[in-house]
Amino acid sequence: MNVVINWLAFLQVFIASLIGAAAIVTFYAVGLRLLVRSGHAPVVSPAEFTDAITVVTPKELRRAEKAAAKAARKSPLTEGQKRLALIGAYGCFALCALAVIGGILIIVIGH
Repeated sequence: MNVVINWLAFLQVFIASLIGAAAIVTFYAVGLRLLVRSGHAPVVSPAEFTDAITVVTPKELRRAEKAAAKAARKSPLTEGQKRLALIGAYGCFALCALAVIGGILIIVIGH
């Protein structure tokens, strides 16, 4: 039994996965930045686990929501710029989703 490894194909898969991962992370980071810039800072209440190292209290959560609302009011952007940033954020998130769906399709179709 003789095993032959196609190193060129291995290199192509490695480079494609590296570029795909970098693209997804970049688009997500830019989308999150634009979302915050548009005044829609995501404040997520943490899930409580029994063995959690740090648990955010409701008081700390209210303080974070208040700080996010204050930052949104102090934004120097006009309403049109905020709207454009929000559209850009959603576009970046859509590109992330398309990249993930495309990767899954490539795996499923086996091309």
